[in-house]
Amino acid sequence: MEYVSRTPQANETVMDYSLLGGEHVQRGRRLFQTGLALLALALGYLTYHANVGDQLHLVQGLLIFVLAVLPSLLWARTGGNRFPAFEAIMVLCANAYAIPMINAREQLADYGDDVISRAGWVVIVYLISANVVYRLTGGVPGRSRFWRESLISNQTEKLMNYGMVLSTIYAGVSNFTPWIPRELESTLRAVFYGAGILCTFVSSQRWGRGEMNRSEKIIFVCTLVPQLFFMSVGLVLIAAVTQIGIALLGYLSGGKRIPWVVIVLAFGALSVLHTGKTRMRQKYWDEQALAPTFTQIVEYYAEWVDYGLQPTSGGKTVSQKMIERTSLMHILCLISSYTPERQDYLYGSTYVHVLPQLVPRFFWAAKPRSHIATFELAIYYGLQREEDTTTTTIAFGLLAEAYANFGILGGIMLGVFWGFVLKKCQIWSTFSPMFSFAGLFMILLTAWTLSAELTMAAWVSSFEQAVVVVLGVPMVLRSLFGN
Repeated sequence: MEYVSRTPQANETVMDYSLLGGEHVQRGRRLFQTGLALLALALGYLTYHANVGDQLHLVQGLLIFVLAVLPSLLWARTGGNRFPAFEAIMVLCANAYAIPMINAREQLADYGDDVISRAGWVVIVYLISANVVYRLTGGVPGRSRFWRESLISNQTEKLMNYGMVLSTIYAGVSNFTPWIPRELESTLRAVFYGAGILCTFVSSQRWGRGEMNRSEKIIFVCTLVPQLFFMSVGLVLIAAVTQIGIALLGYLSGGKRIPWVVIVLAFGALSVLHTGKTRMRQKYWDEQALAPTFTQIVEYYAEWVDYGLQPTSGGKTVSQKMIERTSLMHILCLISSYTPERQDYLYGSTYVHVLPQLVPRFFWAAKPRSHIATFELAIYYGLQREEDTTTTTIAFGLLAEAYANFGILGGIMLGVFWGFVLKKCQIWSTFSPMFSFAGLFMILLTAWTLSAELTMAAWVSSFEQAVVVVLGVPMVLRSLFGN
């Protein structure tokens, strides 16, 4: 179903790029009011429970929190673009930087107050530059076939649930059977992961818009939940977290309502699994216990939950452990403590790896690994030896990488980049059908903004793979056979 109820007039402002009008604007304003109330409560709670060594860090943390959620509030107030890519990458900073700075004093205990303050200013200038550039960037909606022409009927949205079924079946088969040939494994994984994200976003947005009937909702839930379990059976939760995030973004952008029950359940479940993950990895990775079979999956997750509910080190709650594990503030503090006093800036050396990642491995068999920039940072700062990078990957994040290369100027440039690029993409896709090339591209872009823990080369590499899979097939068919 297409929500364009009018065509843009020649004299309308270039900043008026909201897709949804009428009822959706009203819902957005109600969501904005709810968001303001929640922001006030959150700031009060964080202030009351603050655990900082310097009151400046409390002020910085609260400012980071406000700047991180501000784009989402403004998005809701104006009715909201269907693809909240900029808003998503900004709001992640609240959990990755603001909350750890205010409440995770133990995690930052190795760093002096001046180091923490410097890291805080880096985050602040990053958020300010991103928000300012985003608001100042204008443009007009795209008019070419890429932006305006739907590849298939919008009625196909109703078939997305069946795509979820296929993605879930693949996840089960790939994790519990030897049926998939090794030479096809990476290709099929990219295909079904990209298709799963697409189907999850479209289906959850339809649910938010109120277009799903009861049976469709049952199918969606009964395929998404097993898929999340299958994705996490290897004790790596990032794929499941991304899938949950894209489902929540789809629902919010479609209905302008907050799915409170889902958020509470998801946060509780992920907190428990994050807490129990270390002991599970010790058993199944370090001690090499046998991986569960399909019939043992219930017993396997019961064991995982049991570990997660046991008392944590230092008497920390599962939610505190969850925040620590999703924090990027400690790594930013580490890099700012070394640079430039003990380690010189990298002056763009990790960004040299970005463009080569765009070359398909089919044409360049010796292409560097997608995480080569991550490994370069880990070795440069003494966190890993070269041989360690084959088994472990450290989450640095885009902002820490920017600081390692150019200092606080790197944070500013990263903010300018995201503010400009994501605003342009949102404006250009204003009147793009969901199943146009542009619509599919924006779904993937929105999903990948949730991967801010990567370095730029790894981010570009994984995003390119998804784009090639989701857009490449219809693009080739269109070029070969026409309409």
